[in-house]
This record gives sequence, C-alpha cells and structure tokens, in this order.
Amino acid sequence: MSLFRYLLAVGLLAFSWAAVAAQPVNINNADSEALVDGLVGVGPQKALAIVRYRQQHGPFKRIEDLSLVDGIGAKTVEQNRPNIRLGAPADAKQ
Repeated sequence: MSLFRYLLAVGLLAFSWAAVAAQPVNINNADSEALVDGLVGVGPQKALAIVRYRQQHGPFKRIEDLSLVDGIGAKTVEQNRPNIRLGAPADAKQ
C-alpha cells in the first residue's frame, strides 16, 4: 500500500470515528470539559470563555449568540451547529 493510500485510510477512519463520537452539546449547561470534548475548534481557553460568558450574561438564546464570546467566530459556530443544543441551564427551575 502506498503511503498516500495509507494516510488517506487513516484520515478517513479518524474522521468517521470523530463523526460517530460527537455528541450534542447543550451550551447552556455544559461544563468546560464537555465543551472541549464536544465542539470542534474549542480548546480549554475558549471553553472557559464560554462558561464565563454564560455566567455573566445568562443562557444563550440562539446558537448564533455563541459568536458573542471572545475567541468564538461565526466559522466555529457553523462548524459545530449540528452538535449544538440550547436548553435551560441545569439549575433552572422547571
């Protein structure tokens, strides 16, 4: 097997595993670890920024509001849109 085919096969396996492993993330109650694990392009610093923004401004009302967080752009929001969920914060009274 050529190196190119090998790398292509490894890349496809990694991509398909990531697609299967991705779970929806509720951005209104996920902790920073869940945000890092569930959102593409979101590392520990951006995840903490999301949590801080939520603490200061309240829950996100629209998925697009995630781009109001420093370091999170529209491209990141669009990449993650299929996995982003909105819901009441965990401590909200029903």
